[in-house]
Amino acid sequence: MKIRAAILEEMGRPAPYAVSKPLSICEVDLAPPGPGEVLVKIAVAGLCHSDLSVIDGSRPRPTPMALGHEAAAVVEELGEGVDDLKKGDHVVLVFVPSCGHCEPCATGRPALCEPAAVANTNGTLLSGARRLSRNGVPLNHHLGVSCFAEYATVSRRSVVKIDPDLPLDNAALFGCAVLTGVGAVVNTARVTAGSTVAIVGLGGVGLAALLGAIAAGAERIVAVDLSPEKLGLAGQLGATDQFAAGDADVVDKIRAATRGGVDFALEIAGSVKALELAYRITRRGGTTVTAGLPPPNAVLPVPAVSLVAEERTLKGSYIGTSVPLRDLPRYLGLFRRGRLPIDRLLSNRLRLDDLNEGFDRLQRGEAVRQIVMFD
Repeated sequence: MKIRAAILEEMGRPAPYAVSKPLSICEVDLAPPGPGEVLVKIAVAGLCHSDLSVIDGSRPRPTPMALGHEAAAVVEELGEGVDDLKKGDHVVLVFVPSCGHCEPCATGRPALCEPAAVANTNGTLLSGARRLSRNGVPLNHHLGVSCFAEYATVSRRSVVKIDPDLPLDNAALFGCAVLTGVGAVVNTARVTAGSTVAIVGLGGVGLAALLGAIAAGAERIVAVDLSPEKLGLAGQLGATDQFAAGDADVVDKIRAATRGGVDFALEIAGSVKALELAYRITRRGGTTVTAGLPPPNAVLPVPAVSLVAEERTLKGSYIGTSVPLRDLPRYLGLFRRGRLPIDRLLSNRLRLDDLNEGFDRLQRGEAVRQIVMFD
């Protein structure tokens, strides 16, 4: 079938993207679903810093690529062997499919699925196939999703069914921002009630983590960012303290305010400098979690003795150490009960043709979570 999609022709074109136009909105061919696959109609897709990292080249991926990895959609057609969904079902797309058979999947860590990592790196679906093409030339898939498009063919293992009465504009954010941010708090850090938590980096994922820390019962939540506007929003959402990341004395100020540092510090900016800050504001015996994605060649200098002498923990968190089939229903339940007000993170609603301008806003730090509406 013919669809309109946003194609990244090459990485590294300079901002402003409204001028350089790294994303071409054009007509491409989408093949029907193969065995174990599903054709979905995209309803809403979110703009994430992980997309921007591919656009600017800091996270290399094969091009040309149909971009986008956070979305809510409606099932249109089922491939052979898919018998647990039906046309019209509402789903959230997940950017790390789970094969269910490799060692990480078998031990309850589907975020580390080995075949999924290979497929996502190579720009294919979990099966190894490419279902997108242009003028007979195959196009690469972004993280098995490629949701900046009217329709997508994806692995059945890249979708989680949701209740049809959930607003799709909010549901879209659960596929990345919520799984990653809230998951980093509850699954990776294991934040406890009454604890002190710092969130370094207040984009969509960071603010989702802040909401997750509130839901987990943290007593004091320190928000850290370069943007005064995002610090203000963090305060409105429930952060007890806000600190400017650009302040030369920010570490000393946070340590003084929290009597030696926080129990849990989460870095979600994708910056080594931000991770260093998060590590330095973590108290003795505390835990530092990084859920941002810096460039592959970035290196973190850590005083090795602090890991032992201070019994410090430094952990990575990919897609929130999530088990999507378990966690998405839980987080959606919190949203229904008003305990995870993700709708307050929505900052701009776009059309597909507005994507380049949307990534300009994201690159300048002017947006929290922008979404593309397809209906």
